[in-house]
Amino acid sequence: MLFQVGGQGTRPTFFEMAAAQQLPASLRAAVTYSVGVLALRRPFLHKVLDYEDEFFALLMLILETHSLRNTDASFSESLYGLRRRSVRIRAKKDDTRLKSSDGIHHSGLEKRQRVLSVVFMVVMPYFKSKLHSVYNKEREARLQASLWGPTDERFDDADYFGGGGNPLVSRGGTDAETSVRTRLTKKIQKTIFACYPWLHASCEGLSFTYQLLYLLDATGFYSVGLHALGIHVCRATGQELMDNSSRISKIRSRERERLLGPLWLKKLQGALLSCAYTMLDYAQTGLIAAVFFFKMMEWWYQSAEERMSAPTVYPPPPPPPPPKVAREGIPLPPDRTICPLCSQKRANPSVVTVSGFVFCYACIFKYVSQ
Repeated sequence: MLFQVGGQGTRPTFFEMAAAQQLPASLRAAVTYSVGVLALRRPFLHKVLDYEDEFFALLMLILETHSLRNTDASFSESLYGLRRRSVRIRAKKDDTRLKSSDGIHHSGLEKRQRVLSVVFMVVMPYFKSKLHSVYNKEREARLQASLWGPTDERFDDADYFGGGGNPLVSRGGTDAETSVRTRLTKKIQKTIFACYPWLHASCEGLSFTYQLLYLLDATGFYSVGLHALGIHVCRATGQELMDNSSRISKIRSRERERLLGPLWLKKLQGALLSCAYTMLDYAQTGLIAAVFFFKMMEWWYQSAEERMSAPTVYPPPPPPPPPKVAREGIPLPPDRTICPLCSQKRANPSVVTVSGFVFCYACIFKYVSQ
């Protein structure tokens, strides 16, 4: 646990839950940006960016599974000292006994709830991200078709610039092989394009409703997934953290005792298990600390480069002195609102760009014309 936001009771505040929910999205943006910057010097990292959804889903699958197994909390919830508890509502037979809990009994998570929690936190966001990318591609294709016309009416670049061979025969063979797959793909894309906005709006509406009810203390479930699984997120106590540490130590000692094989093999397996446990235990803090350190170093060097490459800014020069009136010229009146030509108050003021003096439009037009 990195830090714990203050509050009273076991019920987390709305801001704790909101911060825990937004942490994976912020972490993904930071990791993607960091890998993109590193890919400028290491081109093989572009393969990670090509499969960004799969890479991040695999990373979160490892972190969420390990966190739920050891702490009964998600990756982000464990950072805020929160724990997931199974909810069982009991009938209020004795009001004096159930006055403190209001008929709600919390217990540890079951195996089914852990597995479904991983599905809600990793699998469903992965499919939603893929649907969002398909929707964006289909929208861009339709926008391009509305501007440039359907793609079927334009020239085929491969046949037009291919040079050699019969383009009609090659096109006919290709269409015969991919016609069924292309039609099925287009139907799926059209279905996703039509249904995804409604699905996205429904999910966002339900999420907003649950968050508003949680903020108003009308429900104990922060999201639809927690309500479907029957899980409350509670604030962990110091005793629970100590008990959890001892429980993890017992589980790992039992796993080491189950190792089979000769003595050297057991030592090798034990060393590998110790390395795996250490990496998983410090993956949460290490990942966030590494991303924070990378962003800080990037800001440091970027600000230094901007200071070096920024042009030197000199103070503005003082205004030039007012021009001197010629001896044989027209004297300027003391009142700035009077025209120097007609000695009357200016009507329709007009400025002469050469000298900057202001006259009546009729006076200066007549004077310049003469």
